[in-house]
Amino acid sequence: MEQRISIVTLGVDDLARARAFYERMGWQGQEVEETVFFQAGPLALVLWGRDKLAADSGVPDDGSGFDRMTLAQNVRSAAEVDAVVAAAAEAGASVTRQPATTFYGGYAGVFLDPDGHAWEIAFNPGFTITDDGALVLPEF
Repeated sequence: MEQRISIVTLGVDDLARARAFYERMGWQGQEVEETVFFQAGPLALVLWGRDKLAADSGVPDDGSGFDRMTLAQNVRSAAEVDAVVAAAAEAGASVTRQPATTFYGGYAGVFLDPDGHAWEIAFNPGFTITDDGALVLPEF
């Protein structure tokens, strides 16, 4: 697993309120299917409904430990997703979503580190990853 983060996703209660807050702070977002994307230097900040984020991460949204945030590493192929998730499991992670095709046409899996922090490992053919590992969002 490369030592980098591509996306930080915040699970929010009110998407419009959260987007308005960040835009008042001077950030420029793009909304696609009830998800707001902000380019944040070499990574992206994403706002998504808390309940949807929990379900997508394969964890309960009942106050039992989900911290309303996921970290993601975007990789360059589906095979790399499989390899990273397998390495995480071997290192002691709990896999909460086995790698599989996603609703957006990519491929991803999710694991929890030993302290319960959710990591999504994803291949998204619509996102560019530069040679130095930076994620570049497309114009939606």
